[in-house]
Amino acid sequence: MRLRRLRFDIWVCMLLAYLISMGAVAITSAISDATYEEYVADHSALSGEAGSLAGEDVPRAQSVQDLLTMDTFTILSQGISYRNEGAGYYEDMYLYNLALPSGERVAAYINLESVQTQGDIYSGEVVLPVGRLVWANLEEDEAFMQQITVGYPLNRTDFYVDMTGNAARYSEEYREEHYTKWAQGITILVCFPLFHALGSHFGLFPAFFPSKRQKETDPF
Repeated sequence: MRLRRLRFDIWVCMLLAYLISMGAVAITSAISDATYEEYVADHSALSGEAGSLAGEDVPRAQSVQDLLTMDTFTILSQGISYRNEGAGYYEDMYLYNLALPSGERVAAYINLESVQTQGDIYSGEVVLPVGRLVWANLEEDEAFMQQITVGYPLNRTDFYVDMTGNAARYSEEYREEHYTKWAQGITILVCFPLFHALGSHFGLFPAFFPSKRQKETDPF
């Protein structure tokens, strides 16, 4: 097997670009930390809206019929069963296969931060967040349907229950990692050819793409 080694000038430019990118990572990380509280405030559900804590005044939906007739509602569940009976990604949302008190099952997008557990976490009563009905043809996504119905079929696939609303947000760690990766990648992509072009211009490195004059004068 023939091994190929990168030229010295490529290693030098890659190293310089990487060092610069670490500075971009540090700056992006600091900005992400400083703006996270503002980000959380912009991605929080107001009281009474989908995704917020459900108080005693929020109607308790028992069946699909209730979901169809109520503007907003909450659903009572038992323990963490709603998290263990099927789920899948639908349009960047992680929807759970949720059993209603009537036994009917629907897909639900649940803000876990607003779930209220009363008693034992595994068997106690759980008050889910305020929710609302959103019409959608779930069967258009076959992969999603296979995932969410792995344990139980859904009784309705023409809507899902939105119990997240404006509260959908990244964790602080994930948000920081997401932005720093982009910052590092973009910095390297910009700096590597820039450093090599400068080195070629001052005669330190051979050019990646020799000019027409160089090709004519180079006997090899």
